[in-house]
Amino acid sequence: MFKLETTHLILRDMQPADEADFVAISQESKYQRFYSESDCDPDKYRQLTRLFIEQASEHPRTAYQLAIENKATGGFIGTVCLRLEADSQASMGCGMARAYQGHGLIHEATYALMDFGFRELDIHRIYAETISHNRAAIRLCNTLGMRQEGHFREHRFFKDQWWDTVVLAVLKSEWQQRSSPAY
Repeated sequence: MFKLETTHLILRDMQPADEADFVAISQESKYQRFYSESDCDPDKYRQLTRLFIEQASEHPRTAYQLAIENKATGGFIGTVCLRLEADSQASMGCGMARAYQGHGLIHEATYALMDFGFRELDIHRIYAETISHNRAAIRLCNTLGMRQEGHFREHRFFKDQWWDTVVLAVLKSEWQQRSSPAY
């Protein structure tokens, strides 16, 4: 089983026991603000749990869809992912239970996985795409050294309206120039 440890967290492959907590995160109203109704269907998250478990055994591995476990409690508190693409590119995403937001834990998790991607997988560029109104996600990306590369007007349609999206990214050469936090 894949595992990365930080000061407060364990990032590990998803397990069947994570399913209920993963579904619960998707049902939080604040989480659902930037997703379509179909994207937040509990059955979709049950299917995603099974998919993420299957992806963990792929060789070569192309997706690191990981559970975020709180070291203090051993409980599942979120997910963080790195999806490998062609030409040494990777996309990143994350989500955390509301009770654990605002304590720097999502930064700790994403930083650790990005660092693994650049150092161990030799990724050239990691990017994230989000709804332009998702200020928390954009702020997180900025603290990770990502810069906005694109703004796509009326790019996604859900909840009866068009939404702009933004793409933020950081290059390996930029990452290597950063000082590492004490995780």
